[in-house]
Amino acid sequence: MITIDNYLDSHYIHRSNWLRAAVLGANDGIISISSLAIGVAAASASREPILLATVAGLVAGALSMSAGEYVSVSSQTDTEQADIKREMEELREMPEEELNILAQIYEKRGLKKETAMRVALELTEHDALAAHVRDELGINEISQANPIQAALASGASFIAGGVLPFLVVFFAPVNGMEYWLYSFTIISLIILGIISARTGGSSIGKAVLRITIWGTIAMVLSALVGYLFGVNL
Repeated sequence: MITIDNYLDSHYIHRSNWLRAAVLGANDGIISISSLAIGVAAASASREPILLATVAGLVAGALSMSAGEYVSVSSQTDTEQADIKREMEELREMPEEELNILAQIYEKRGLKKETAMRVALELTEHDALAAHVRDELGINEISQANPIQAALASGASFIAGGVLPFLVVFFAPVNGMEYWLYSFTIISLIILGIISARTGGSSIGKAVLRITIWGTIAMVLSALVGYLFGVNL
């Protein structure tokens, strides 16, 4: 027998929050560490400075991504909690007006006026706050922010992405390392696009195209900045 929980588990939208943070972290890890390594490699004839810069970039980047994601998502959570508190006060001070608002929401979604009011009454009797939080504020378990989950996903995925160019720095010959990094970055971004698309149940072609185009733009701009500052890539 199919239950509502099993039905929801078969969809991908519940993965959106952590998947967004993970893809962002991995993408940033691959591109930023590759760009950093390319800049140092272009100015260095030995491997040690490149390795040192790459390791420092990995640690600093992972901590920065985790902290930034935590602060950002926490701000979203604070906003959600403030709206929920305000909704509780409005339900206590003007229940009739809130009931009419709920009925109007259902009416705009296609229900007849009488049906909309009946649905609003039944949901209000069951759990008024939950109904308003979900249907008036648009907050639900899927979209609700989770700062810890987002921070961990972002930091861990940054390290996972950044380790890939680090391996190139560790094993590739110093001469021509920039080109190894460029090539490996594009390959890594294609793989990341495929993984993110399969995890999220979206189009692989679109995901790969999107992530490689923007990754290539970022790398070209990094190379351009290096060129303008006298670094020959």
